Amino acid sequence: MIRFSPTPLEPGRLRECLDSPAAGGVVIFEGRVRNHHDGRSVLFLEYEAFVEMAEAEMGAIVRETRDRFDVLEILAEHRVGRVEIGEVAVWIGVTSVHRGPAFLACSYVIDALKHRLPIWKKEFYSDGQSLWVSCHARQQS
Repeated sequence: MIRFSPTPLEPGRLRECLDSPAAGGVVIFEGRVRNHHDGRSVLFLEYEAFVEMAEAEMGAIVRETRDRFDVLEILAEHRVGRVEIGEVAVWIGVTSVHRGPAFLACSYVIDALKHRLPIWKKEFYSDGQSLWVSCHARQQS
């Protein structure tokens, strides 16, 4: 399942979708909005996406991931619109028979998503300014 949502993501519901008696490894990544970036105080973010293109590219990323790693399931959701501090902006879940492929696949998906999807992020700061921040400029840890 791949989805872009204008409403808050539901990690519990997403986690339940991964339940499988065949899965020995479940790896989940939650990217949350933090209250700072490059020394500036962040109030909230806004994400914009070319959803149709992003869904198609995310589908390609999922297919590539399945081809490269021995996984059972991959779920991914990304917020669009306003996202508050502490809210989940992106959620990725991967299951596999063993933990190794699940870790590798989850890492691959988030890195590919950050570099390839047409998603733009605008940060709003406590000083009243805002700035579009490239999601593709550099990999963040």
